[in-house]
Amino acid sequence: MSNPPHEAPALNAHEEHPGWRAFLNARMLICVFLGFTSGLPLFTLVYLVQAWLRSEGVNLKEIGLFALIQFPYTWKFVWAPLMDRFVPRLPGWRPGRRRGWMLVTQILVAGAIASLGIVSPRESIWTVAALTALVAFFGASQDIAIDAYRRELLHDTEQGLGNAVHVNAYKIAALIPGSLALILSDHLPWATVFAFTAAFMVPGMVMTLVVREPEVHGAPPKNLREAVVEPFREFIVRDGWRGALFVLGFIFLYKLGDVMATTLSTSFFLDIGFSRTDIGVIAKTTAFGASLAGGIIGGIWLMRIGIGRGLWIFGFLQMMSTLGFAWLAHFGQAAPELAPTYHVVASINQNVTQLMSSLGFNWTMQLDPKLFALALVYGFETFATGLTLAAFTAYIASTTDPRYTATQFALFTSLASVPRTLASAASGFVVAQFGWFHYFIACTLLAVPGMLLLFRIAPWRRPS
Repeated sequence: MSNPPHEAPALNAHEEHPGWRAFLNARMLICVFLGFTSGLPLFTLVYLVQAWLRSEGVNLKEIGLFALIQFPYTWKFVWAPLMDRFVPRLPGWRPGRRRGWMLVTQILVAGAIASLGIVSPRESIWTVAALTALVAFFGASQDIAIDAYRRELLHDTEQGLGNAVHVNAYKIAALIPGSLALILSDHLPWATVFAFTAAFMVPGMVMTLVVREPEVHGAPPKNLREAVVEPFREFIVRDGWRGALFVLGFIFLYKLGDVMATTLSTSFFLDIGFSRTDIGVIAKTTAFGASLAGGIIGGIWLMRIGIGRGLWIFGFLQMMSTLGFAWLAHFGQAAPELAPTYHVVASINQNVTQLMSSLGFNWTMQLDPKLFALALVYGFETFATGLTLAAFTAYIASTTDPRYTATQFALFTSLASVPRTLASAASGFVVAQFGWFHYFIACTLLAVPGMLLLFRIAPWRRPS
């Protein structure tokens, strides 16, 4: 008997929400741990490795080319069917298909990250490139297993909530390589910093060991042909080649400008005069709170306006936030043109000082205007990213067939990561040629094609 055709939910449909009690169960806790573990290797490559290379004297062009090493996140759909078809068999222990691949890849990710600290970019840049490529490959493989596990673990009514929890935990992982490790790098050797970062993979390993293998949704692929061909065939047959190309084009283009703007953010902040501690304490911690707030508010807002309109509204806000980078690049961190920011900070300092004085405390508020500008720009950008990620993840989930979630999800998320790898590889050359200001203006314009595709993907007036 043939399977029923897949019907993706309407992008503006309002689905039932299971309520806040859904947060209080073991499945959501599993999503927290595995989301954190999933995000750690990628953020290590994006933030910590970038700061390490720049601090060791590697030029921007070479750092930009290091984005190509993240190709495994782009091509993980190629070997995703293999992880659906085969089951790891460890001596004396049969963890199952999903748990087995999760544990194997987690161990390999931790080992690859820790190994980075024992080499020097100045003496062996190719060894560094090889190790970072391994981090990317093992991290992408881990994502395949975790995404499939999460899809099979959660009940149908928990899919939206569970994926939101996973995404927020994924963002929390950025605090380790993007903030804590950066601060430690000002005081400890890089070998210690990378070993410390790798140790944060251990909670995910422990979680993998104690949880159970989820129930199988449908029969596992019987052979490689079934594992490879059917997921792609279903996607193309669903709406035809033209419809499939529109979906793939939108997934590639929607966050292109945003990804290009943030791929060299750490190098940008360093180049305009901020210290690594400034970035670790101000930018990254501000980004953490703003990104989580964006994800939560975005999720709640999507319940009222639907995915389609969320893509429109949040995408526009994302474009505006990219212009904030251009503003900071044009003025620098302490230019006279930042006078409005200085006036705002002076007013805050005065009001807080007066409030504390009225309460009987002799305490003076002393905010640094240039750090306030950094927090304002990066906070707004990451808040908008949280909004768009909530809508974008919901859209990707709506395009997958439950029978082929692992491979189709890998396909769509791989395509979404292309801007972070292929397109971002040229970012260092563009900055070197035209400067930071014009680079961020170009990033803003790169968001326009994805927004225009919304007329086809999610028309504003589409009925709910």
